[in-house]
Amino acid sequence: MKICIIIPVFNESRAIGRIVEQVKGRGWDVVVIDDGSVDHSGDIAREKGAVVITHPCKQGKGLSLRDGFAHAVGRGFDGVIAMDGDGQHAIEDVDVFLRKAQEYPDSVISGNRMSNCRRMPWLRFLVNHFMSWTISLLCGQKVPDSQCGFRYIGIDVLRSMTLQSAEFEIETEVLIQASRHGFKIHAVPIQTIYRDELSKINPFRDTLRFLRYIIKELLASGPKR
Repeated sequence: MKICIIIPVFNESRAIGRIVEQVKGRGWDVVVIDDGSVDHSGDIAREKGAVVITHPCKQGKGLSLRDGFAHAVGRGFDGVIAMDGDGQHAIEDVDVFLRKAQEYPDSVISGNRMSNCRRMPWLRFLVNHFMSWTISLLCGQKVPDSQCGFRYIGIDVLRSMTLQSAEFEIETEVLIQASRHGFKIHAVPIQTIYRDELSKINPFRDTLRFLRYIIKELLASGPKR
């Protein structure tokens, strides 16, 4: 499969060079969206061989991913794999996604951290568990880890969607829109590497944003069967 790895970054100079090097070393295309970084993250990624899309100021993870998806659509890729740029995702797990994607190319395949979440901060675990339960109901199919940013999306799935989210709720929007267009959502177990970095997700602010988004979706039509 011809895959494009899409990585949104905001001030990830410590990790992004190594990540791009590892991705390029395995022969995959990689697009880094530099979302207004002030630490030369984009320059480092470009030096390591990534295609870099630059935002002059911070516009949010959602808009960054949308720009990456738009770049991939129409360029002959079979699908994309979105991953974070902070080093929490293991490059070797891309192979886990690709094996599943060979079987289900026109789908969303989400990483699942919940089968081994002993090191996940307890508040993040509770928030994620609640969100995943809610989104599973909206999608009409089980989504064990709805907020994982490490996922495969088939190119036909991307072409079917009109995404609008600018921030972290894009993870939810992709799942709901894919379900409403009749695509299946699968999950694969992945590693999560916790270091000393602070999460960019604010559990209170972003949960409120999630709830607003969910209320909007509840007022819309349900998922296709």
